[in-house]
Amino acid sequence: MWRLARACARGWGPGRAAPAGARSGPLTVAAAAAAGGPGGWYEWLAQSAPVHGAEAGLVALQAAAGLPWWAAIACGAAVLRTAVTLPLAAHQSRLLAKLENLQPEIKKLAERLRYEVSVRGKQLGWSEKVARFHFKKNLRRIMTELYIRDNCHPFKATLLVWVQIPMWVCVSLALRNCSVGATDSEVQEQFSAGGALWFTDLTAPDSTWILPVLLGLVNLLIVEIFASQKMEVSRFQKLATNFFRVVSVVMIPVAATVPSSMALYWLSSSFMGLLHNLLLRSPTFRRLCCIPRTKNDSDTPYRDIVSALTTKYGFKK
Repeated sequence: MWRLARACARGWGPGRAAPAGARSGPLTVAAAAAAGGPGGWYEWLAQSAPVHGAEAGLVALQAAAGLPWWAAIACGAAVLRTAVTLPLAAHQSRLLAKLENLQPEIKKLAERLRYEVSVRGKQLGWSEKVARFHFKKNLRRIMTELYIRDNCHPFKATLLVWVQIPMWVCVSLALRNCSVGATDSEVQEQFSAGGALWFTDLTAPDSTWILPVLLGLVNLLIVEIFASQKMEVSRFQKLATNFFRVVSVVMIPVAATVPSSMALYWLSSSFMGLLHNLLLRSPTFRRLCCIPRTKNDSDTPYRDIVSALTTKYGFKK
């Protein structure tokens, strides 16, 4: 995601086209292809069918709703996150809850298997290495059987990522095309006057950095809320949390170099992601989504989040 965001910004960086975008002329297809590197992979992606489909969807939404472009972009992000990613996020939470509830059973079966392998190994004279091999092999088989039984294979929990990232990429590139006039100069003209408040020109980067900073803060808040959960955290999860913290900060200067339309979409999408993250903590909503209760679930999730964040960052003694 970060690499593509940087690619989106290449045509707007120092020494390239003027930040004012439409004011100094649209970025040409040739220049964008050169920004994509040898072979023009970035321009090929920007002119792909899914991206053009996203452009048509944005134009249709704006025309049907009769909204100014800034509101149409924000509403489009809200509709996509609610109609597409929220159901997938609920499905992911359901799978993760099942996996969490399976852990005691897996632990018990692993202890029994370790004993059986130890006994069998002594009978057949297995070395420690051979015994470990048979233990891991049979444990994987047992875990697979449990995943099939409860229909909660961990790979299914990655479906949200495989849908959300391509959708984010396609809409981002569609907004980039509209901002630089790559497909329709009339839409570009509408974008140049379709902003609001301090970002009146959606084809130009936000020179005030307000949208980029808000984006970084919202993303950091999402990461910190996730990290505040009361559960055992592995070393990999700690590394992943720190990685997303870094990405959230790095996205600030990236968002400051792309058209405001893209930064607005990123901010709107992240904000809806934050709201959905909080919604999925609600015990009532979890019951509506048939998400099994786990030992880490709380009856007061929002109070716990506030308490964890204030304690962690020293807002109270």
